[in-house]
Amino acid sequence: MKKNEGLPPSAALSEAQLLAILFRGGGAISGLDISTRLLARFGGLRGLLHAPEEQLAAEYGIGASRLAILRALPELAKRYFESSLPTGQPIRSPADTEAFLTAKLRHLPHELFCCLYLDNRHRIIHFEELFRGTIDGTSVYPREVVKQSLSVNAAAIILAHNHPSGVAEPSQADERITRRIKAALELVDIRLLDHLIIGDGTSTSLASRGIL
Repeated sequence: MKKNEGLPPSAALSEAQLLAILFRGGGAISGLDISTRLLARFGGLRGLLHAPEEQLAAEYGIGASRLAILRALPELAKRYFESSLPTGQPIRSPADTEAFLTAKLRHLPHELFCCLYLDNRHRIIHFEELFRGTIDGTSVYPREVVKQSLSVNAAAIILAHNHPSGVAEPSQADERITRRIKAALELVDIRLLDHLIIGDGTSTSLASRGIL
């Protein structure tokens, strides 16, 4: 019998079992035991993968190799979703855009306002982080969005920002700044295709709400 014959498909495994596969041979305690304990300790997979390094290192059974695995996993996931929108390639679907922006913004503890610049065939030119803070607390300048869009010769853009609260419902401030940016872009013949609000596992399209 082949070594892996009879193993269940990955989709059928629990998060603890998947982590245990990666943790094999990394210490005296079994991979499944430590995976189960860590997931409970940090409140699930997301909490575990974004836990401070010093907290992870203090856990029994976490050596250098297992710590390296836990640090590498979020970065691998981020790069996987980023590859769905490679520079120079056209956007294939709204789902790809959502996955890309979610990978960029979902985990952040602060609000980040970003632009995805596109050419006239909706090919990716550039992704840029423009403003950090909250829309109410940190000014988002439409003129800066226009300036940056012109500097890369964009024909269209998609805006995005995250809500660290995890709630993807747009605020009145979100709607106001979206309309202001759209009006400013129209003066230089650049289209605003959408503004996505990224929450905890959910997102909201202002275009789908009829705000654009």
